[in-house]
Amino acid sequence: MRGIFITGTGTDIGKTYVSAALCRALRKESLNLAYYKAAVSGADSIETSDAGYVRDQANIEQETNSLVSFLYKHPLSPHLAARVEYKFPSLSKIKADFEALASKYDYVLVEGAGGIICPVLWEGNAHIMYTDIIKALNLNVIVTADAGLGTINHTVLTINYLNDLNIKVKGVILNRFDENSLMHKDNLYMIEAISKVPVIATLANNARDLVFLKQKAEAYFDECR
Repeated sequence: MRGIFITGTGTDIGKTYVSAALCRALRKESLNLAYYKAAVSGADSIETSDAGYVRDQANIEQETNSLVSFLYKHPLSPHLAARVEYKFPSLSKIKADFEALASKYDYVLVEGAGGIICPVLWEGNAHIMYTDIIKALNLNVIVTADAGLGTINHTVLTINYLNDLNIKVKGVILNRFDENSLMHKDNLYMIEAISKVPVIATLANNARDLVFLKQKAEAYFDECR
């Protein structure tokens, strides 16, 4: 199955905005694309959630209920929202919902919540982390990071954590990137130099479209097709 998992270096880093931009870019490659999020918290409905935003912004033809498996109204970490609302996620349902999309679409973009160390279920001996979901769905990862101060540390730590779990990181996308900023350009260089993972694209503040970085982007799209 061809797909990708979008994680971030933390909460409010711009994963959803980047996911929408990446979905638009992939659709331009004539891919029959689906979007999926295992759990969404802090939304009254799927339509008004991050998942609804991505679908609408990327003009994805997909049934609303297939976008999300578990929806929570409380703006909390998924594991805590599940406990408060007494509606607990299961890895079997997440996998089944993903596979249903995989059977209908060429490519599925899956978005996480928060940073990579985000519990989805934590009750007694029953634990689900987003890394468990990534492994169950057999996906590689793209890390979304802010382009500004502190991103070298946050991004490299995220990549190293995933590497330690034998999860493949295909690339980094830097959000709120200013091509005229010496710091932002150096952050891009240092992330690649230290982690050995390519920055495949940048997204300027309030921009709609990703700026892909030459051969890195070409290699990525070749794998998607």
